[in-house]
Amino acid sequence: MSSPLTATPPPAADLPARRNDFPILQRQVHGRRLVYLDNAATTQKPQTVIEALDRYYREYNANIHRGVHTLSEEATEAYEGARATVARFINASSEREIVFVRGTTEAINLVAQSFGRPRLAAGDEILITHLEHHSNIVPWQLLCEQTGAVLKVAPINERGEVEIGALERLLSPRTKLLSVAHVSNALGTINPVAEITALARRHGVPVLLDGAQAVAHLPVDVQALDCDFYAFSGHKIFGPTGIGVLWAREALLEEMPPWQGGGDMIRTVSFDQTEYNHVPHKFEAGTPHIAGAIGLAAAIDYVQGIGLEAIGAYEHGLLEHATARMQELEGVRLIGTARHKAAVLSFTVEGAHPNDIGLLLDQHGVAVRSGHHCAMPVMEFFGVSGTARASMALYNTREDVDIFVDSLAKVLELLR
Repeated sequence: MSSPLTATPPPAADLPARRNDFPILQRQVHGRRLVYLDNAATTQKPQTVIEALDRYYREYNANIHRGVHTLSEEATEAYEGARATVARFINASSEREIVFVRGTTEAINLVAQSFGRPRLAAGDEILITHLEHHSNIVPWQLLCEQTGAVLKVAPINERGEVEIGALERLLSPRTKLLSVAHVSNALGTINPVAEITALARRHGVPVLLDGAQAVAHLPVDVQALDCDFYAFSGHKIFGPTGIGVLWAREALLEEMPPWQGGGDMIRTVSFDQTEYNHVPHKFEAGTPHIAGAIGLAAAIDYVQGIGLEAIGAYEHGLLEHATARMQELEGVRLIGTARHKAAVLSFTVEGAHPNDIGLLLDQHGVAVRSGHHCAMPVMEFFGVSGTARASMALYNTREDVDIFVDSLAKVLELLR
């Protein structure tokens, strides 16, 4: 059997050729070449990830940690090897700081309930920004209901950037946690998270960074960022759905109680008391998404075989090209024009609902997202019910951009 831990990433090549690494991108939609521009919702999977998942289920499918037979030992090695891969990828101090979860949403809820709930009291404050995804709003609202704490929101400007001065003025001795997106899913704004974390540090405030939209586009070094928690989802970085990561400082994980009980998060159990497992296992109750962790590791290997600096530079070129082309179209309003952006274009069309734009573009084989993007406060700020959103990834090309804009031009002609 080939080792589950020795998958070699494909050799570096010009990024436009990477489209060929993704089987789904070879299909047609409505008789047209598929142009997939919904990457902020989920990314497609390279062949290496698909093969890693297939190999697990075909060759060494077994439960982990508790078995002494060969398949269990191989599955355990692959699962814990995936943890080591993630730790290296984000420059964690230790593999023990990597907790596997279902995704960013679960990671944030874990922090809210295990870190926040025991520490917060009535009158304490949690600080977020106006840019946040619902997953970085609702868990804190629930926590406030449970504890009597208050949710504070730092404002944004008309470009879709956080007002850093206003954020700093909201930091106070009552602030018990600051939680902010590294990159906005709705607008593509890249927040100055190192600067924000430094401000919080001066006030003694712990920081959680929602990295769901960052890890596939930017290098992430949790030690350099100096945050306390970092969360991301596997499916945003070309890995499987249902797997994600919470990174946290080991000392914090040691202090935090488990938030779910069950198998594998224990050392001993009696009817009188339970002794919990060491970190990170005390936060991984039950059989985990073993295949998902293995697939995530394969996705990280794939991305690192290219290099995130190269990916970011390439995608920025696509963003510039797409922005220039979109500005040629009458009646199109770009929502979110931050000076530092990931390759996301949110837009509205005068007189048309975003869903209609999405449906009509689909007839041309172009997949974009439409709606509020789980960021309703952002939409409210800009006075819209929703937007259409084209979000790019490493496998997109200038040809994709041109097909998208040319198709949108045809849609505008039809609507007029």
